[in-house]
Amino acid sequence: MRIEHVAIWTKDLEKMKSFYEKFFNGIATNKYVNEKKQFHSYFLSFETGARLELMQKPELTELEPAEYYGMTHFAFSVGSEEKVNELTDRLKKEGFQVLDGPRTTGDGYYESVVLDPEMNRLEITI
Repeated sequence: MRIEHVAIWTKDLEKMKSFYEKFFNGIATNKYVNEKKQFHSYFLSFETGARLELMQKPELTELEPAEYYGMTHFAFSVGSEEKVNELTDRLKKEGFQVLDGPRTTGDGYYESVVLDPEMNRLEITI
């Protein structure tokens, strides 16, 4: 058994697609559009077979970014401490917020925690 994909509601579908393509080498499908439901989405595939669905509907409301019960983050493994450092630095230089790290956590992960363009928490790990 494996997790097939994770999905994120987004207010700026194209911006989010570009972010995951540019920084995490995601490859997007063609945009899916259901005009009746006013639903638009992309699936992005990653090197390991993991997939991320980005979805948009106009009637959704925004929550303040905060820690709360429910899904809190998802992680990308980039292969080495050097690559964690490089990607974290690249994201920081391009204006994305780094919340923590890079560092070795108490449970032994080498990671950083960053926010994507819509404040979703991402861990970048070895």
